[in-house]
Parts: sequence; C-alpha cells; structure tokens
Amino acid sequence: MSLPVVAIVGRPNVGKSTMFNRLIQKRIAIEESTPGVTRDRIYGRVEWLDREFWLVDTGGLTFEGDKISRAIHNQVQLAIDEANLILFFVDIRTGPVPLDFEVAEMLRRTKKPVILVANKAETPEAEVAAAEFYALGLGAPQPVSGAHGLGTGDLLDEIIRLLPAGETPFEDEDILRVAIIGRPNVGKSSLLNKICGMERVIVSDVPGTTRDAIDLPVERDGQKYLFVDTAGIRRRSKVEEAVEYYSVLRAIRAAEDADVALVLIDATEGVTEQDKRIAGIAHEAGRAIILVVNKWDAVEKDDKTMDKYREEIRKELAFLSYAPILFISALTGRRVDRIYELINYVAQQHAMRIKTSHLNELLADAVAVTPPPTKKGRQLKIYYLTQVRVKPPTFAVFVNDPELAHFSYMRYLENKLRETYGFEGTPIRLLVRKRKGER
Repeated sequence: MSLPVVAIVGRPNVGKSTMFNRLIQKRIAIEESTPGVTRDRIYGRVEWLDREFWLVDTGGLTFEGDKISRAIHNQVQLAIDEANLILFFVDIRTGPVPLDFEVAEMLRRTKKPVILVANKAETPEAEVAAAEFYALGLGAPQPVSGAHGLGTGDLLDEIIRLLPAGETPFEDEDILRVAIIGRPNVGKSSLLNKICGMERVIVSDVPGTTRDAIDLPVERDGQKYLFVDTAGIRRRSKVEEAVEYYSVLRAIRAAEDADVALVLIDATEGVTEQDKRIAGIAHEAGRAIILVVNKWDAVEKDDKTMDKYREEIRKELAFLSYAPILFISALTGRRVDRIYELINYVAQQHAMRIKTSHLNELLADAVAVTPPPTKKGRQLKIYYLTQVRVKPPTFAVFVNDPELAHFSYMRYLENKLRETYGFEGTPIRLLVRKRKGER
C-alpha cells in the first residue's frame, strides 16, 4: 500500500525542520551500529494511531528572484504536488507577516487540504496570539511548539483525520514489488527493459534520464511482479535541480515500499561510497536485497576475476553479508534470466516465519555453547525468543535486563538463526525486551 504524503511548507525560520525532526522521532526505529547505514533525510515515515505517512521537509519560501530562491520555490511546489495534505507553518511570535499571506495564496490555489500550524507557542498567551492568523483565510490555527513538543499529539490527530487511507495500486497480495535502485547510469532502465522483454523505458547514457519512479507490472510462471525503475540516487551535494531533488525522494520511497530491492553496481567502477549509501537505504528499510553487478561484459576477466570481485564487494558492503551477488550484463542479457529465480527466493526468505518452539530449541543450544556475557557482575539471562513479524523477519528477545544485552551477543544469535534457517537475502531484526515482572 502506498502511504499518503504530508508536506511541511512555510517561510524561512518558522521552525519547520525542528517539527519535522520531532515528528520523525515519534516512529520507533531499530538502531544499528553499522557504519554507513544512517543517511541524511529530507523525508521520513511517521507512525501515529496505527497509521503511517510520509513527512517531507521543504526549504523556506521567499518569492525572491535569485537563483536559490527560485530553486527552493520549485522544490516546494513539487512537494506540494505530491502531497495529500499540507502543513503550513507560521511563527506565533511574529504574527502574520506579508510573506505568510503570499504563501497562503499559493496554497489556496492547490485546492488541497491545509493545516495552519502556529509554531513557537510556548507561552500561556500563545493561543490568544494565534487568533491573528485567522486573517490568512485558511481556517483555525493550531498552536504547537516544535522545540518543546507542545501540541504535537493534537497535530498528529488532525493529520490522521484528514489523510486518505492510502492507495493500493494492486489488490492482489501475491504481487512482489521489486525496486531497481542505484547510482545514475548504472543500467537500471536497460535491466528493466531486458527483464520485461520490451523497450518501455527510455535508455540513455546521459545520467538522470529517468526522472520518476516507473511502475511496470509483469507476470511470469504464474507469479506477478511490479518492477519499479527509479531515478539514480546521487549525493545530496550533487542534487542541484529541484526536479532531480524530488526524483531522488521518489526513488528512496520506492525502495522502502518494495518487497525486494535490486541494488545495481557498475562492474567497471566497483563499489563506491554512494553505492554503500544506496544499499544502506534498502537495508535500513528492511527490504530483501540482491546485489546485481551490471556491465560484467565490459570487464577484462580471467578464471579468478569473479571471486576477487565478490570478495571486494563483501569487504566494502560488510553489512550486507546476507545478500546474494549476481553478475550480469543488461546489454547482452547474460545471467539476467536468473534474476526472477533470486527474487522469488529472497522474497520467500524475507517472509519466513519460524515457530516459537523451534526458536527456543535453537536458543537453548546457542546459550549452552556460548553463555551470555556478564557486565559489572551481572549476567544476561535470556528467557525466550519469539518471532513478532516478517518482512523483515523480526524477533523479540526477552531478557532480565536489556542493558546487559551487548550487540556482539545479539549478532551471535543472529548468526545462529542464519546458520539454522538461512534467511538469505534479508536483514534480521532482534528487539531486546525486558520480561514482565523483572526488576
């Protein structure tokens, strides 16, 4: 299901990014110590009342004529075009200023629902001061404080009330969503054309040809797939055009909404820092992952080249040790036919569920071989292990004290799970929980 989108809009210095950061933190995320996984965000998922939505931060609008202001304006307009709901931020301390009226007029023309958010409402008099913003003609202002968290619960309630339930492009739950992601010009569109056997996507050696995420449904051997070709993801410092800026956002959203991510690497260039970042997007989102090394036809080879290349990839992308590697040529079609087989396999691993009784047999054996560590004279006790969700496989580990659960021992348990059940192509999440009744 596609999640609805909420865009934060307003003039500079009204606290948009402060509130963005606060709302993003409402989502309980799994923390990892893997270097290179965390990425800068201009967007993020927010979870509230069993609902989720995408939140998009934007630059401050000024309506001035300089190049940067025009770029920001275009960027904001693209965010508004994508959004189901707009949060219009104003500063309760300054009251309405002429620029607020210009932004309000821009938003009225969109015909989209708008919540007027009066930020920096830290004082008892704030609610009275907020009444001045009725003059903007966008309804009742909602006083909040992004810095202190005041009113954020009421704001989230209102957001959920106004958002659509979400769009389901395909009602068939058996469809596998596959995102093709990678740097510009690594052959994503060429691969999609070869996979689907048709020239549906423009192929060019000019980086940035694909601007939007392109959905292409395919059926093969009774299995339905939805392939999503995405714009190449560059470092943010390289993203100067507003159109490309939001093309990157759409590509990241496509990757996070997929069941399986095909992470393309250019064989002629090897693994770059940007490849690590892109792979980290799919890993952090908990997607099943296949590392696809494209342009293998352009590499001079001997009988050891593939093994050396595979070893280098494992070294550079150590956090993806679970992901299978496939060497292909989208140009010639070599080994492309193996992609369907691998997609089906990692999708099955991604959705695997293990009985609690089997998990606790594994746990007993693991603890017997390597007992849990001690810390300051106290030993970690692990009572039981149970799977709480799939996609990705996620396990709750109930212990006497979560602070005693060192990440190295959790990694040991993860390795035992992989040794026993495989889980190839999918990350595993371990959530350490304190058993009820423990002191």
